[in-house]
Amino acid sequence: MENKDEQKDYVIRLDRARKRNKQDDRKKLFIYGGGAALFLLLAFAASSAMKKGASAGPAPLATGSEALAVESEALIQSEEADSLAKEAEEKARVISSYSNLGIVQVSGYLNVRKEPGTEADVVGKLQGDSACEILETLDSGWYHISSGGIEGYIHSEYVLTGEDARKKAEELVKLRAIVQVDNLNIRKEPSISSDAVGQGLMNERYEVIDQTEGWVQIPSGYMSAEYVKLEYSLNEARKLDLKAMIFNMYKNIGISNVDNYLNVREEPSESGKVIAKMPSKAAGDILETVEGGWYKIQSGPITGYVKSDYILTGQAAKDEAMNVAELMAIVNTDMLNARTEPSTESKIWTQISNNERYPVLQQVDGWIQIELEEDSSAYVSTDFVDVRYALPLAIKFSPLEEKANAESSMRTQMVNYALQFLGNPYVWAGTSLTKGADCSGFTLSVYSHFGIGLPHYSGAQAGMGKAIKSADMKPGDLLFYANSGGTINHVAMYIGNGQIIHAASRRSGIKISTWNYRSPVRIRNIIGD
Repeated sequence: MENKDEQKDYVIRLDRARKRNKQDDRKKLFIYGGGAALFLLLAFAASSAMKKGASAGPAPLATGSEALAVESEALIQSEEADSLAKEAEEKARVISSYSNLGIVQVSGYLNVRKEPGTEADVVGKLQGDSACEILETLDSGWYHISSGGIEGYIHSEYVLTGEDARKKAEELVKLRAIVQVDNLNIRKEPSISSDAVGQGLMNERYEVIDQTEGWVQIPSGYMSAEYVKLEYSLNEARKLDLKAMIFNMYKNIGISNVDNYLNVREEPSESGKVIAKMPSKAAGDILETVEGGWYKIQSGPITGYVKSDYILTGQAAKDEAMNVAELMAIVNTDMLNARTEPSTESKIWTQISNNERYPVLQQVDGWIQIELEEDSSAYVSTDFVDVRYALPLAIKFSPLEEKANAESSMRTQMVNYALQFLGNPYVWAGTSLTKGADCSGFTLSVYSHFGIGLPHYSGAQAGMGKAIKSADMKPGDLLFYANSGGTINHVAMYIGNGQIIHAASRRSGIKISTWNYRSPVRIRNIIGD
């Protein structure tokens, strides 16, 4: 070759052809075959020229570089043709897998509803250009569909069907990663230590951008290849965002906008009896707006009146709800065994009661690790808890009325004094009722206010006074709880009506719980009869 640039260009193209055809031994042989291959190529070129007619004149002889360049280009085109044929085959397979294909045509997403109507609960969403199987056409303008493991109803106005859907689908079939586990972290970088930027749910489909060792790149980040299935497919419905599902529980959501607790009253008046308290950022349905600046609200099992000045509504309430919603394990059985490890063979070290809510620390196959208190966790079976994002709810509570005798009066005063500090922070080793206390620091400071000295250690406090049974508890008595090794590590104060107040954890601060939110190991009367 006389032209070095031409030679360089030829080498690059030839090398590209070799790489793209590694498994084609016959083509390799043709490239490297030397004179025989060149002779065949020249013969082919001469034959082609003759077919074009004698008027074209004799075909010029090709140089070696030109011939091999033509061969290289031919191999590339052959590979592209094979790829297109495979792609067409995959598209046909995917499209034919739908008996009655529908393709959603919206700019954002189309809600999949539980029933055919705009007031029905939303159970999922179909992004624009997603596919569904149309199971039934309703007279009301709705389709009964199945998509992405979700069955529900979508409005027919926004769906292509028939031949239009099949033609549209041909351009939408792509290689996708289909999630094979309940929850899969989407990470910023292809590393288990990289920050999670989102979650993929079971059966959700994500277009594959690239693949690297052990990881699949999708538009929003990276997924572990271990937990996805790669195949050509159409996009399908996705479950409603787990956090957004909390709005299905409220028709007109209101969020308590206070630092600690908001009183819920029996009547819309400052003099109305307090029947419950809404913790900070607790949620409820606003049932009615009442003159004088009050809302009638329902929060969990509680219905009462709260000052409207302290309730967020509309978009502000929704924004706050999305900020504070936590993944919770909500117990749905009378008493649930809590174990040291995620196995039925592991030790049962406490029991937790029905309807209690616990922050989820980790999800393991068939098990949930929950937070009980600061530095104290346990494993419970998923068979007996509902795991979902949730907001705090109102807590049934009425301040104790002072009794005639001095002892009852002091117990009542002690409880009402302690309740002033609801919502204040948990601080390890702290004793401040306003700036922060741990569990034993809280009981120490409350008792100190009434002239009773306690040590700053729950195990030591458990040795004071006299032991009593749960049936004999009175307001002001102390309940003690143990860790998995049986060592007392937490203390709370009984406030009556089956409830306790305690400094639980950094996450929840000073809060009210049911006395048997987990099994106490000791109850002590330190005040005296």
